[in-house]
Amino acid sequence: MTTAGVLRILLPLVVVFALVKPLGTYMARVYMGERTILDPVLRPLERLFYRWSRVDPHEDMSWQTYSIAILSFTFAGMLLLYALQRMQAVLPLNPQKMPAVSPALSLNTAVSFATNTNWQNYGGETTLSYLVQMTGLTVKNFTSAAAGMAVMLALFRGLARRSASAIGNFWVDLTRSALYIFLPMSMVLALLLASQGVVATLSPYKTTTLVEPTSYDRPATDANGKPVLDAQGHQKTTTVKVTEQVLAVGPAASQIAIKQLGTNGGGFFNVNSSHPYENPTPFSNFLEVIAIVLIPAAVCYTFGRMIGDTRQGWAILAAMTLMFLPLLAMAEGFEQAGNPLIARLGVDQRAGPLQSGGNMEGKETRFGVPDSALWATATTATSNGSVNSMHDSYTPLGGLVPLVGMHLGEVVYGGVGVGLYDMLMVVILAAFVAGLMVGRTPEYLGKKIEAFEMKMASVVVLVMPLIVLLGTALAVATPAGRAGASNPGPHGYSEILYAFTSMGNNNGSAFAGINSNTPFYNDVGAVVLWLGRFWEIVPVLAVAGSMAAKKIVPPSPGTLPTHTGQFVLWLAAVTVIIGALSFLPALALGPIVEHFLMHAGAVVK
Repeated sequence: MTTAGVLRILLPLVVVFALVKPLGTYMARVYMGERTILDPVLRPLERLFYRWSRVDPHEDMSWQTYSIAILSFTFAGMLLLYALQRMQAVLPLNPQKMPAVSPALSLNTAVSFATNTNWQNYGGETTLSYLVQMTGLTVKNFTSAAAGMAVMLALFRGLARRSASAIGNFWVDLTRSALYIFLPMSMVLALLLASQGVVATLSPYKTTTLVEPTSYDRPATDANGKPVLDAQGHQKTTTVKVTEQVLAVGPAASQIAIKQLGTNGGGFFNVNSSHPYENPTPFSNFLEVIAIVLIPAAVCYTFGRMIGDTRQGWAILAAMTLMFLPLLAMAEGFEQAGNPLIARLGVDQRAGPLQSGGNMEGKETRFGVPDSALWATATTATSNGSVNSMHDSYTPLGGLVPLVGMHLGEVVYGGVGVGLYDMLMVVILAAFVAGLMVGRTPEYLGKKIEAFEMKMASVVVLVMPLIVLLGTALAVATPAGRAGASNPGPHGYSEILYAFTSMGNNNGSAFAGINSNTPFYNDVGAVVLWLGRFWEIVPVLAVAGSMAAKKIVPPSPGTLPTHTGQFVLWLAAVTVIIGALSFLPALALGPIVEHFLMHAGAVVK
């Protein structure tokens, strides 16, 4: 790898870690009701919203009431997005005259965006009108991300409060996340992205004349769509000269900003952040990578501030980074090493002044291997799901890295809010096991960890592997599931495993080789998406309610410190062990065996 490549990987990470404390402090002040620099503008809007919606911001909710509020809010939003898609043909802001979206695809997309997954079975520029993109997808990008932050805040309060019966107000947490965090940051990022060439217009698609006309051979078909054959039985073709191109445009910049900041991931265009109108330059790529990781990393410091011990937040951030860096090194190393099967064809895969080298299949030349590997690792370690390269074209072990990032439960920074509350469930498990191993009292932040918390934390940790592996098994065992894979053998299996891993983790990225816009994947996927999000939210809120009711136990010689380097290593080890026990056999059947086949020169046809 070149020096420029190293710098392109390190610089975004340096910026993210430099911003963790200031942004984490700002978010803590917002959520603790302290004065911020944006109060003169936003506080009146916040009060107006509460009056308009008849929300009592002083109401403190039990965990059951908090759960009902988030479930009902999400379900209502999902129905609204479904209705928008089904009615888009008769609604305004549809200059391309898009027809109504099919019922199955509408359901899948509505569930996907309600759960912050943003799985793309649709092609944005060929399926959805501007109105649906703006009032449907973009709004859900804000609200689903804010809902994840709200659950995280409820857990913070549960850990910080003592002998309390309530964990906060969902509507206040939702409003402050959207109004004080996501909205201002999205406005700044949208302007910066627009300056780089990300489109932001309501104009119809543009037809332009090609500078260099081209031609291609189009297969000939009869009136029934069947191939027309020549005397030798070969399909006839017709040479088509192309002199014009239709350029899809639209109000993309604002959606791309919240898509990255909210770890949503669904693209305005079908190929997501590989599209030159979504991510046109290396600088826009630099901004978007920072946006993907920044808030999930900064909430660790926010956590420390809100519980009154910033060492706890730094410890969790250190454990996350300890797992992230090896994944990044693996992705970069395997992709930079290139593909030996392609090398045998005489292709030069060495890095040099004119190319980044390595395995460039499925990657944009303006990004090269370093930016692609960093993005793939960041977007799957978090719950973002956007892509700037096609993971299906990675080397087998290069493609294994995004899978592992999700198999760890997306707790390595994770989605906004979601990553940290999932990580805190692993912390509870790790503290409990460590306490038993050394004969100390299982407790965390001065609160005893008992059977109820362990049961709920176990549900949160185990539900994801269960639905991912059951979904994969169902797909590979049925013709409808196997029909979606575009490759045979272990690579086709990896495509299916990746799809259910992405949906079960609410990630949203795809291996790109699978055709998932089918009744099977739309219907089964909708179920997996819903369970992946809400089967764990309720247990997390139950833990928050249980911990809030407990008393604080003063530290003693028997207290296990959870801010030390030793606990950081233990937390990372527990996370990796849980992921390996759950998914290593499944990975062995896909990318691992494909890696050995590749080096043996074997190609599965």
